Amino acid sequence: MKFDLHTHHFRCGHADGTIRDYIEAAIAAGLDVIGISDHSPYFGSPSEQAFPRIAMAKSELVHYVEEVLSLQKEYKGRIDVLLGMESDFFPEHAELYRKTYAAYPFDYIIGSVHHVEEVSIFNQGRWKGLDPAQRLASKSEYYRLIAESARSGIFQILGHIDAMKGNYPPFSKIAAPKEIDEALRVIGECGPAIEINTSGGTKLCGGWYPSDEILERALHFGVEVSFGSDAHLPARVADQRNQVAARLKEIGFEYWVYYKRREKVKVAL
Repeated sequence: MKFDLHTHHFRCGHADGTIRDYIEAAIAAGLDVIGISDHSPYFGSPSEQAFPRIAMAKSELVHYVEEVLSLQKEYKGRIDVLLGMESDFFPEHAELYRKTYAAYPFDYIIGSVHHVEEVSIFNQGRWKGLDPAQRLASKSEYYRLIAESARSGIFQILGHIDAMKGNYPPFSKIAAPKEIDEALRVIGECGPAIEINTSGGTKLCGGWYPSDEILERALHFGVEVSFGSDAHLPARVADQRNQVAARLKEIGFEYWVYYKRREKVKVAL
C-alpha cells in the first residue's frame, strides 16, 4: 500500500496545480492512497484571509472539502483520495480549530508548528543578532510547542518536526537533546505519528525532515511514522518515498501509518 499524505494546491496561494492534478500525479507515481492536505485558514484572525500567500480564505474551506469529497467518489476504484488538512498550531486558538474541524469529515489533520514567538520558522532574519542562549531558547520553544500540539489531541500526524532548520541549516547544531527527547516522549505517549517530509530538499537545508538522529530517537520513544512529500507542485508527489522507506527499515522501523476516517492503518515497510 503506497501513500503520500501531504499535498497542497492553488488555494493556499503558494502552490501550483489543482487537486485533480495531484491525484493524477499520484496515479502516475503508482500510489494507492493520496492525501490532500492544504493549509488551514487562519481561524484565529478576524480577517477573511489573513495571509493570501500562505493559507486559504475561511470561506474556501467548505469548497475545498466539497471538491475533495467529489473527487474521492470520482476516483473510487482507481485511487483512494483522503480528505486531510495541514493545520497551524496556535495554543491560544486550539479550541476554535478543534471545533471547526469537527464539523467536517476529515480523514486526518496534520499539525504543524510554523510560528515561534510570532515569527515564521522559515524566516532567516529571526536568527540575526541572537547569541547562543537566545538561539537555544528559540529552539526550545519550538519543541515545547510541538509537544503541546501532541497533547492537544487535535492531530493524527505532526508535520516536519525539525523544519526550523529549513532556511537556517545551523539550527541542527544548536544542542537541545533534552528538549527534543521530551517532545518525542510526549508524542510517543499521546499517540500521533510524525511524518517523514521530503520537502526539505526544496529548502536550504536539503534532505528531509526530520533528521536520522531524531528518527532514531523517535523509534526509542515508540513514536510511529508516516510519509508526506509536502508537494506544492504535482511533479513532487511521492518524492523520495522509496528512499525514505529503505532508510526507515535501516533505522529499525517495521511499518508506517496513514489515517482513514481518523483511524490508523499500518503498512509494512
